[in-house]
Amino acid sequence: MWTFLCRSEVLTLHILVTCSIAGILLLSGACRAEYADVVLNKRADSEGVRPVIFSHWFHRIRYQCRVCHNELGFEMKAGANDVSMQEITDGKFCGACHDGKIAWSVENCDLCHSAQPGTAAGVRGGHQTLGPGNW
Repeated sequence: MWTFLCRSEVLTLHILVTCSIAGILLLSGACRAEYADVVLNKRADSEGVRPVIFSHWFHRIRYQCRVCHNELGFEMKAGANDVSMQEITDGKFCGACHDGKIAWSVENCDLCHSAQPGTAAGVRGGHQTLGPGNW
């Protein structure tokens, strides 16, 4: 069947199939969190600091999912992780990279703790903005 198609027709068909699959994934919500922001506020408000805005899209375009979700121990569900500043300072979770060598260190609090006080935890953006959430 494919032998009757010229090279440009095969390329066109390949592009059409790829775009169709991407469209189905986008419409199904499968990519919802991949390019979104995640607000972390399990204890920030109660400890007197601003909630964290984790820019998932910024990290995702640089690293494969396995880096954070397999190697660093983050659950695949927003809100399922109980991360403390002590663990980060000890080099766990975010602290594995945010050590002042690979990425900025934990002394730069406002780079992560940047949401308005009282911002509810959850995923913002993603399927709606295809990029970072609107703040």
